[in-house]
Amino acid sequence: MSVPVESVEPTPVEPAPVEPAPVEPASAAPGRSRSVPATAKEATALRPHAEDAFAAELAALAAHDDRPRPPRWKLSPWAVATYLLGGTLPDGTVITPKYVGPRRVVEVAVTTLATDRALLLLGVPGTAKTWVSEHLAAAISGDSTLLVQGTAGTPEEALRYGWNYAQLLAHGPSRDALVPSPVMRAMAQGMIARVEELTRIPADVQDTLITVLSEKTLPIPELGEEVQAVRGFNLIATANDRDRGVNDLSSALRRRFNTVVLPLPESPEAEVDIVARRVEQIGRSLDLPALPDGADEIRRVVTVFRELRDGITLDGRTKLKSPSGTLSTAEAISVVTGGLALAAHFGDGVLRAGDVAAGILGAVVRDPASDRVVWQEYLETVVRERDGWKDFYRACREVSA
Repeated sequence: MSVPVESVEPTPVEPAPVEPAPVEPASAAPGRSRSVPATAKEATALRPHAEDAFAAELAALAAHDDRPRPPRWKLSPWAVATYLLGGTLPDGTVITPKYVGPRRVVEVAVTTLATDRALLLLGVPGTAKTWVSEHLAAAISGDSTLLVQGTAGTPEEALRYGWNYAQLLAHGPSRDALVPSPVMRAMAQGMIARVEELTRIPADVQDTLITVLSEKTLPIPELGEEVQAVRGFNLIATANDRDRGVNDLSSALRRRFNTVVLPLPESPEAEVDIVARRVEQIGRSLDLPALPDGADEIRRVVTVFRELRDGITLDGRTKLKSPSGTLSTAEAISVVTGGLALAAHFGDGVLRAGDVAAGILGAVVRDPASDRVVWQEYLETVVRERDGWKDFYRACREVSA
């Protein structure tokens, strides 16, 4: 016997295999609250969800999308890939890139979600795994909020279901007492669920997903029932390369995923483009001024990060020691955003070397003992001798003293 979590509108092609059930109250139901209109949330939210921030682009794509769509997908796989990678529609509407990287990576990820295989986005920290998973869910299901954040303390209930203990004590196990997880809700509605940092979750909790991904059911032994996944359901998980050995996936669970590795940006130009785009988006949300003449500082931040990350200068002439941190693209975005805020509130609004120097120091020197030596050596052997970097060298020396 199957138990639904929320009402699913039947369609002539794919009737819902579960009976309609009342929607849980907002206080008990994880996922998105619908009490505030999307436009109001977008205007007041510090960081709107992808489906709200890019609602116009999603609507334009849906209007021009005449390709076959898998059951309950808002867009076809081709339109989902276009949404992530960017493009221009026949009416001239420009779709901004959400991910700058190999097209084939995105195509494989989208195609995986159109099958019965779950998707595992793997890569070093800062390679846009969470960003990509959010936009995939927004484009496919129109809702990116069915999310489980993995930590060392994530309980089994976060992936399966919990109980409203007041109802449980008063009436015993019942549908009314059941509190569904985001995964259970996604199964009942035929939507995309997201699990962030899967390898941070304890191994015995991870394996809760095996039955969900293989049998497409979630048993509820207390009620003698189960939830069957509606067509359209799938799951996106993310994991960091740096977390290997923390809570490695069991072989049984790993077989249920198709793994897609998100690489670091191939070239300095690509990374500069990514940083500039994200800083512009974040700056708008924070009401920071536009970034005039900031390209040089962005390029210098990216150059420093890439050289220290790779252990060699961009010209290939000087080998370097690498610090303990990841120096990811995401951290470069954070450094530049912080510098832009400094320039706006305590400067003349123009991003300069002094605005990003402290952020770079904080990103590089994570271990005060070993990383400081690496940083000082880089400053004296590379930055000091580089043409046009005298102001950057002085600013970094000042904050490093």
